Amino acid sequence: MTTPFPFTAVVGQDDLRLALLLNAVSPAVGGVLVRGEKGTAKSTAVRALSALLPEVAVVPGCRFSCDPAAPDPSCPDGPHEPGPGAERPARMVELPVGASEDRLVGALDIERALAEGVKAFEPGLLADAHRGILYVDEVNLLHDHLVDLLLDAAAMGASYVEREGVSVRHAARFLLVGTMNPEEGELRPQLLDRFGLTVEVAASREPDQRVEVVRRRLAYDDDPAGFAARWADEESSVRRRIVAARELLPSVRLGDGALRQIAATCAAFEVDGMRADIVMARTATALAAWAGRTEVLAEDVRQAALLALPHRRRRNPFDAPGLDEDKLDQTLEEFGEEDDDPEGGGPGGGGGQPSPDAGPQGGDTGARPEAGEDEGAPQASGGGEQSAVRAAEPFRTKVLSVPGIGEGAAGRRSRARTEHGRTTGARRPRGALTKLHLAATVQAAAPHQRARGRSGPGLVVRRDDLRQATREGREGNLVLFVVDASGSMAARARMSAVKGAVLSLLLDAYQRRDKVGLVTFRGSAADVALPPTSSVDAAAARLESLPTGGRTPLAAGLLKAHDVLRVERLRDPARRPLVVVVTDGRATGDPEPVALAGRAARLFAADGVASVVVDCESGPVRLGLAGQLAGELGGTAVTLDELRADSIAGLVKDVQRRAA
Repeated sequence: MTTPFPFTAVVGQDDLRLALLLNAVSPAVGGVLVRGEKGTAKSTAVRALSALLPEVAVVPGCRFSCDPAAPDPSCPDGPHEPGPGAERPARMVELPVGASEDRLVGALDIERALAEGVKAFEPGLLADAHRGILYVDEVNLLHDHLVDLLLDAAAMGASYVEREGVSVRHAARFLLVGTMNPEEGELRPQLLDRFGLTVEVAASREPDQRVEVVRRRLAYDDDPAGFAARWADEESSVRRRIVAARELLPSVRLGDGALRQIAATCAAFEVDGMRADIVMARTATALAAWAGRTEVLAEDVRQAALLALPHRRRRNPFDAPGLDEDKLDQTLEEFGEEDDDPEGGGPGGGGGQPSPDAGPQGGDTGARPEAGEDEGAPQASGGGEQSAVRAAEPFRTKVLSVPGIGEGAAGRRSRARTEHGRTTGARRPRGALTKLHLAATVQAAAPHQRARGRSGPGLVVRRDDLRQATREGREGNLVLFVVDASGSMAARARMSAVKGAVLSLLLDAYQRRDKVGLVTFRGSAADVALPPTSSVDAAAARLESLPTGGRTPLAAGLLKAHDVLRVERLRDPARRPLVVVVTDGRATGDPEPVALAGRAARLFAADGVASVVVDCESGPVRLGLAGQLAGELGGTAVTLDELRADSIAGLVKDVQRRAA
């Protein structure tokens, strides 16, 4: 067994270590979500935590880790007779992003269940994680159906497996810890709210600290056991402190003054629901116990807010997480005047503090200088460049879907054959049976009952009789935006509206679990502003800083987009693309630019790529070039006004009609 890196040897990352230790003291806090760039010891710290947790008492031989003092009456291995328990280390179970549903919740032997009526159940990862840690690396990349199962288990403290009338239930209470790189996409709001605390981590910019990180890592790689032995005393000290804090926790008093500060803080930051208040109360209590106190102070409330609220105040994926600390201090001071503890009036340092402005977008989000109107005259590459314009407010759009039925990753946009959805037929299973089609299985087995010597009421079922249900659901697509940033688009009002429309479509892509990419063209060339990614907020950040000006190399933009799709088709062949071209249709800079753009557009039509042209042409005189481009693409054109949800009802049917 590999020797884990010692928890106490992790350099810096005070916020991360504090959040993990608070959950070790009080698992009721609800887990930790660790957000940050790659290479910041996220996984190292989480894996090291399990070695610090006290041992747990379990019923000997129980596969579901029942507590001998209070065994689960519904345990599949029960009922358990009273008796002494066995001590074992707390487990840390890792859930792979690509795990199957059966691997997570467990699997029933369907063949034995049908033929013998026996509940032969193989426990999954949720059973292994009961009373321990469930760790999900890259949790933002977890498939939706696994997220749904995690949400159910976290809400009910139990896992249910239902297969064709056969039901198994077992307890599943665990500490949920997830790590993620925000550049690869955000979490669904429901799962985000299930994490009690969140921490932003980043690599230190201090040379001395970076040197120490490298020194310790090299020493560990050379001799893991020897390195761990040198930190054994520190590890034992932290382990004893966790045990002492757990014992002290029931004695910690959360006074009315602290509760008032917690409620006022959650109200001031307009967080949804009441879970934030409860998590803050539990976190503040754990902070007091960790400090060896029996009274919750204002400094505990402040630190609890910094850990429990940043991810709960986001209203959309483009909001950077974080808290306004001046506003937090003002709220605590205002509602701390009547606190029953005289020492709790002012904020203090209860541990490390996350950066209030940390987030994937970064950059200046203040007012942008206005961009002037471009009269449409040809310009040299880079000439007449205008500063970036802020996007208009996003609006709700109706779904743009890819025609036909795909087999891509689960999502919410286009029709697809998936593991979840409505049943449309049956087939022989390829590999392990996951979704039994009962009627088809019985129909396949029925003609052979006499030949198989059936004599009793049971149905004689063999492996060849089993039928897998085929289901239709929704898939996520690759939505590739091709945005005209040339001089003809440079009017401030127009570019603001264009960015607002693209931002609206990005928000829709986030909600439908799509990958997105961004190609821009201006001057004399096109650029891949963002390669295909699941990080919609990264696309929004690139869009926000996009300058305009120069000529309109429309053909170059389309050819660059075609190259992006060609490469992505090799990487992810099952994910179908949807190209959204945002332009007024004008083309300049090349000999016969419109004809050249038409030839480039016909490449998409030849490949059968679904496309939509968002027509940005404005003014009393319209040339209709965007509509011509849509015809060459084999797609459809829609104006900015028609893009809104209440004006786009016929768009999808038009896309499908043109593709037929």
